Amino acid sequence: MEDQIQSLLQPIADELGVEILKISLGSGGHSQLLKVIVDRAGGVSSDELVRISRGLALQLDAEDLIANAYMLEVTSPGLNWPLETVADFKRYEGEWIKVSFLEGTSQEGRNLGPVEAEGDVQFTLLIEAKKAKDNRQQVVSMSEVSKVVRAINWKDVSRKNRDSEENL
Repeated sequence: MEDQIQSLLQPIADELGVEILKISLGSGGHSQLLKVIVDRAGGVSSDELVRISRGLALQLDAEDLIANAYMLEVTSPGLNWPLETVADFKRYEGEWIKVSFLEGTSQEGRNLGPVEAEGDVQFTLLIEAKKAKDNRQQVVSMSEVSKVVRAINWKDVSRKNRDSEENL
């Protein structure tokens, strides 16, 4: 069923330039819950999520694909969405991420994007030091990690807030 929904959704996603990350149809109480997760580099606006939702609902109703009542939820991934594929690392290139290693340690840094590698997904992590000259890059293999998620760099947030206050 998810493949049929994907075929209905793909033209809408292509028109808006978003990537379909996940489609799941499951129970949601009295009706089924159809959850669609979409994203693209730079994010997806709430207006675009509404357009996707309305377009997909019209397609689903026209095709009468889901026999009983259903609830449709169209959303973008949150910070806890795991980065696992080359496409994930391309989509979130330049963003701050948290890497949890299998050995139990973790490291935060800037995702510099995927690295060409055979068999295993690898990416470059920029670990920022107090002085820019002390920054270092680390190539990380997904076989070394338990989870990679986006994170918030509070230093960047503070700097941007301070800069915007100075411009007032």
